[in-house]
Amino acid sequence: QVQLVESGGGLVQPGGSLRLSCAASGSIFSIYAMGWYRQAPGKERDLVARIISGGTRNYADSVKGRFTISRDSAKNTVYLQMNSLKPEDTAVYCCNMVVGTFREDYWGKGTLVTVSS
Repeated sequence: QVQLVESGGGLVQPGGSLRLSCAASGSIFSIYAMGWYRQAPGKERDLVARIISGGTRNYADSVKGRFTISRDSAKNTVYLQMNSLKPEDTAVYCCNMVVGTFREDYWGKGTLVTVSS
Protein backbone atom coordinates (compact mmCIF):
# COMPACT_ATOMS: atom_id res chain seq x y z
CA GLN A 1 0.00 0.00 0.00
CA VAL A 2 2.80 2.37 0.89
CA GLN A 3 5.27 2.88 -1.92
CA LEU A 4 8.48 4.85 -2.33
CA VAL A 5 9.74 5.52 -5.83
CA GLU A 6 13.17 7.00 -6.48
CA SER A 7 14.36 8.71 -9.62
CA GLY A 8 17.24 10.83 -10.87
CA GLY A 9 20.14 8.42 -10.79
CA GLY A 10 22.54 7.99 -13.66
CA LEU A 11 26.11 8.28 -14.87
CA VAL A 12 28.02 11.45 -14.10
CA GLN A 13 31.66 12.51 -14.26
CA PRO A 14 33.60 13.39 -11.12
CA GLY A 15 32.77 16.91 -10.07
CA GLY A 16 29.33 16.73 -11.61
CA SER A 17 25.90 16.95 -10.04
CA LEU A 18 22.72 14.93 -9.81
CA ARG A 19 19.39 15.49 -8.12
CA LEU A 20 17.56 12.49 -6.70
CA SER A 21 13.86 12.44 -5.95
CA CYS A 22 11.78 10.12 -3.80
CA ALA A 23 8.00 10.25 -3.90
CA ALA A 24 5.94 8.47 -1.27
CA SER A 25 2.39 7.36 -1.93
CA GLY A 26 -0.30 5.33 -0.21
CA SER A 27 -1.69 5.43 3.31
CA ILE A 28 0.87 7.65 4.99
CA PHE A 29 0.42 9.21 8.40
CA SER A 30 2.73 11.11 10.69
CA ILE A 31 6.04 10.98 8.86
CA TYR A 32 8.87 11.06 11.35
CA ALA A 33 11.72 11.21 8.87
CA MET A 34 12.68 10.72 5.26
CA GLY A 35 16.17 10.12 4.08
CA TRP A 36 18.64 8.56 1.72
CA TYR A 37 20.92 5.58 2.24
CA ARG A 38 23.46 4.17 -0.15
CA GLN A 39 25.14 0.84 -0.67
CA ALA A 40 28.06 0.01 -2.92
CA PRO A 41 28.96 -3.57 -3.91
CA GLY A 42 30.59 -5.38 -1.03
CA LYS A 43 29.89 -2.57 1.41
CA GLU A 44 27.36 -1.92 4.13
CA ARG A 45 24.37 0.32 3.63
CA ASP A 46 25.09 3.71 5.14
CA LEU A 47 23.03 6.77 5.92
CA VAL A 48 23.70 9.61 3.50
CA ALA A 49 21.23 12.22 4.68
CA ARG A 50 17.89 12.49 6.38
CA ILE A 51 15.43 15.15 7.37
CA ILE A 52 13.40 14.84 10.56
CA SER A 53 9.81 16.01 11.01
CA GLY A 54 10.91 19.06 12.97
CA GLY A 55 13.24 20.14 10.19
CA THR A 56 16.53 18.84 11.52
CA ARG A 57 18.88 17.60 8.82
CA ASN A 58 21.59 15.01 9.30
CA TYR A 59 24.40 14.23 6.89
CA ALA A 60 27.15 11.70 6.71
CA ASP A 61 30.51 13.32 7.21
CA SER A 62 31.60 12.14 3.77
CA VAL A 63 28.91 14.18 2.01
CA LYS A 64 28.58 17.19 4.28
CA GLY A 65 28.99 20.39 2.32
CA ARG A 66 28.38 18.64 -1.01
CA PHE A 67 24.90 17.12 -0.65
CA THR A 68 21.70 18.86 0.38
CA ILE A 69 18.49 17.15 1.43
CA SER A 70 15.15 18.90 1.12
CA ARG A 71 11.49 18.03 1.37
CA ASP A 72 8.18 18.99 -0.17
CA SER A 73 5.73 17.96 2.53
CA ALA A 74 2.66 18.60 0.39
CA LYS A 75 3.92 16.09 -2.16
CA ASN A 76 5.46 13.65 0.34
CA THR A 77 8.63 13.95 -1.67
CA VAL A 78 12.23 14.22 -0.56
CA TYR A 79 15.14 15.35 -2.71
CA LEU A 80 18.87 14.93 -2.57
CA GLN A 81 20.97 17.48 -4.43
CA MET A 82 24.39 15.95 -5.01
CA ASN A 83 27.21 18.28 -6.02
CA SER A 84 30.94 17.80 -6.47
CA LEU A 85 30.41 14.09 -6.93
CA LYS A 86 33.30 11.73 -6.38
CA PRO A 87 33.89 8.16 -7.55
CA GLU A 88 33.45 7.10 -3.92
CA ASP A 89 29.83 8.26 -4.16
CA THR A 90 29.05 5.47 -6.63
CA ALA A 91 26.30 3.34 -5.11
CA VAL A 92 22.67 2.40 -5.19
CA TYR A 93 20.80 5.13 -3.37
CA CYS A 94 17.66 4.05 -1.55
CA CYS A 95 14.96 6.24 -0.11
CA ASN A 96 13.77 5.57 3.43
CA MET A 97 10.69 6.77 5.27
CA VAL A 98 9.97 6.35 8.97
CA VAL A 99 6.39 6.78 10.11
CA GLY A 100 4.15 6.55 13.13
CA THR A 101 4.62 6.34 16.85
CA PHE A 102 6.55 3.08 16.47
CA ARG A 103 8.67 4.47 13.65
CA GLU A 104 7.94 1.85 11.03
CA ASP A 105 10.39 1.76 8.12
CA TYR A 106 9.61 1.78 4.41
CA TRP A 107 12.14 1.50 1.62
CA GLY A 108 12.33 2.25 -2.06
CA LYS A 109 13.99 -0.10 -4.52
CA GLY A 110 16.86 2.27 -5.19
CA THR A 111 18.38 4.26 -8.00
CA LEU A 112 21.92 3.75 -9.24
CA VAL A 113 24.41 6.59 -9.17
CA THR A 114 27.68 6.01 -11.01
CA VAL A 115 30.46 8.57 -10.79
CA SER A 116 33.19 7.78 -13.29
CA SER A 117 35.35 9.40 -15.92
